[in-house]
Amino acid sequence: MIFYYNDRMKPLIQAFHDKNTGTVTYVVYQNDGADCAIIDSVLDYDPKSGRTSTASADLVVDFVRAHRLKAVWLLETHAHADHLSAAPYLSRQLGGRTGIGAQIAVVQQAFARMFPQRPGIERSFDHLFQPDEVFAIGALQARALHVPGHTPADMAYQIGDAVFVGDTMFMPDVGTARCDFPGGCAATLYRSVRRLLELPPQTRLFMCHDYPPAGREARWEVTVAEQSENNIHIRAGVTEEQFVEMRTRRDATLDMPVLILPAIQVNINAGQLPEAEENGVRYLKIPLNAF
Repeated sequence: MIFYYNDRMKPLIQAFHDKNTGTVTYVVYQNDGADCAIIDSVLDYDPKSGRTSTASADLVVDFVRAHRLKAVWLLETHAHADHLSAAPYLSRQLGGRTGIGAQIAVVQQAFARMFPQRPGIERSFDHLFQPDEVFAIGALQARALHVPGHTPADMAYQIGDAVFVGDTMFMPDVGTARCDFPGGCAATLYRSVRRLLELPPQTRLFMCHDYPPAGREARWEVTVAEQSENNIHIRAGVTEEQFVEMRTRRDATLDMPVLILPAIQVNINAGQLPEAEENGVRYLKIPLNAF
């Protein structure tokens, strides 16, 4: 299903790049004083000390307040393995409902053995988007696109002429996301990316991450036409068989993300940190020999 838009549906987008994790957070809105969505927020976390901070999230808070925006959605493209979500903090500061793809339940179940989960974790998020569900950000019309492959629950959010692609593809000189996490599938990712590349050529695509090669500054915006022509993994002409062979071979060489163990147990719970124990201290669990 193609989602058509017009010039009145071209949103304003402010990006915040976190150099430590390569993550890009977006504030999406129509004009000052309007409703907004915040996509893929970052809670700063130092794995050496176990300390968290809100420096990255506070940049978002300051922007939203300076432009008199009302946060109505705190969207996650998926349960991230490379950073902790700041959605609970942003909700306290700005309001807004947390949203993610409905298949997050599959991801939660996949990690239940490693991270014993509190009752009701499936209801951690305020809203679970169904594939192609249409929703509103003020006067902006948006649609949740189910784009599995990296994980079963990945969503892209199409807002006017912009699509926030999550961990499906990266900038053309970086390629595509890995598919070796629980429930990942290279063939499924291929089909998800091809669906995105069927959008009009001028559609703006916004990456969730950038890991620039040496000599290039970080970037996160590209068009469908540019991805189709230049993406090193999945440009036009690359077959599904070729992509699956490449992705499978490449994934076998990749180390686990540095923050996957702390990040997953927090992010499948909508960014909520564990409750404090009797001594008043919160603890993240690190399972041994489980991956």
